[in-house]
Amino acid sequence: MSVILKEKIETPSAWKGKDIKDDDSWIYHWSDQSISVLEKALENVTQKGLQVPDFTKEDFPITELSEEISFFNDELENGKGFIVIRGLPIERYTDEEAAIIHYGLGLHMGTPVSQNLNGDMLGDVRNIGALDTKQVRVYETNEYLPYHADLSDVVGLLCLRKAKAGGMSSLSSAMTLYNEILEKHPEYLGLLHRQFLLEHLNDGDVGLTPIFSYHKGKLSARYLRQYIEIAQDNAGLPLSNVEVEALDLIDSILSDPDIRLDMMMEPGDIQFANNYTIFHSRTSFEDHEEIERRRHLYRLWLKMPNARELADDFPGRNGISKR
Repeated sequence: MSVILKEKIETPSAWKGKDIKDDDSWIYHWSDQSISVLEKALENVTQKGLQVPDFTKEDFPITELSEEISFFNDELENGKGFIVIRGLPIERYTDEEAAIIHYGLGLHMGTPVSQNLNGDMLGDVRNIGALDTKQVRVYETNEYLPYHADLSDVVGLLCLRKAKAGGMSSLSSAMTLYNEILEKHPEYLGLLHRQFLLEHLNDGDVGLTPIFSYHKGKLSARYLRQYIEIAQDNAGLPLSNVEVEALDLIDSILSDPDIRLDMMMEPGDIQFANNYTIFHSRTSFEDHEEIERRRHLYRLWLKMPNARELADDFPGRNGISKR
């Protein structure tokens, strides 16, 4: 078990939604010049007849945006842990062209990694049917998506179309979560630094992970309650009453209106979040009848060049290995 941090986290990553919901410190707006650079890179890829994921960052040249990309990466690791980038004129592009822009940007920020056993490097986040936890992952439905972190350093979402109603994106700081537990419920900290079994749906790979890990001056967190419960049950080791209490506490803090930050992602918005400091969620939604109008986002999982070093008992997991 790692060292338990006994001091409050005072870094920018320990934010509360109530303090930042009315400012734009977490929003970056593309300039006309930046959009021109992205569109020239898009043209370069399409002229070569390439598509996601079969092109490199050299095929998508955006060196003029190096300062912006450095800012994005630093904000993700050393700032608030997330950023929303607005202003991409999504109406100009086909879905395939939007995919190229999102993936191309990701190539310059980090290294895209596989999101499932099929080796998909760009995920489709949309409603494909009723929730079946044995076959369908929650992001493929219109159900409420509980707070969690994905299996990569950073997750990036590009909104193509939003729902008819609902589908609000919500972020909550894992660092603020820690501060709240440290201050009000420190009796759970030891338990949350112990390892839980974790089994990702349709992955088949069972691992061990604590919820919190403090290593070399940085606290990291990982939380996927559904997959902890699946793994523990499958092993014949269902969670104890005190473990359920601890996870219930996490859920209640993360969903506190003063703690979380809610936002409606508009078409063209890009949201990046550090999976070690931010947990994300989404409200349920009602979709349009017409398939072409339904809520649709593209998702990237990125391995980052400036990612923190993780402790041995908090193993890094960048993607799901292709079979």
